[in-house]
Amino acid sequence: MNKSDLQIIVLFSGYSEIQENTMNANCTCTLIKGPPNCIIDTMTAWDGSKIIEALHKHEITPNDINYVICTHGHSDHIGSNHLFQNAIHIVGFSVSQRDHYSLSPDIGKGENYEITDNIKVISTPGHTLQDVSVLVKINNLIYAITGDLFEKFEDLEDDSIWISAGSDNEQLQRTNRAKILKIANFIIPGHGPMFQVPQKYKVIKNDT
Repeated sequence: MNKSDLQIIVLFSGYSEIQENTMNANCTCTLIKGPPNCIIDTMTAWDGSKIIEALHKHEITPNDINYVICTHGHSDHIGSNHLFQNAIHIVGFSVSQRDHYSLSPDIGKGENYEITDNIKVISTPGHTLQDVSVLVKINNLIYAITGDLFEKFEDLEDDSIWISAGSDNEQLQRTNRAKILKIANFIIPGHGPMFQVPQKYKVIKNDT
């Protein structure tokens, strides 16, 4: 496969807003159209029909999905996993298909899960301690699908946005945010549209 054969399609851009004592939120849902076909973060349990409809527009059915990847286990990121019965499911550090769980590679110990030479799942904990990101290389550009490691573009300048969304380990999240900013050309965050990484963030140190 040529790198250009892969397509990244944001099916739904996520959102989040705090209103009084509640947060209204749903995650970004992304399709990597290959082969292999991958869907990253399947929104809530109430979104199944809209995901099926969105896939249909790209001539894909749930049975055509080879990998379901959930950047972490929160309910707004895993809710429609059940649609994809033929797929290998990667939820955080856990890799399974039906009742078979893979012990290798061990994502939790920093081993990458390489789907192809151009698609890999890496460990990026912080928001939760089992967060992963998906790196996709297309025509020498790196796209990072990060879940809630980044909430949205605005949190590059305002840490309170990603901190208020919850962080199991703020320092670890800062370190992994810096790592992704250095290597990615584009970021697809957990609750906002895809954005290009400004060049000034390429000089961020991992220990900031």
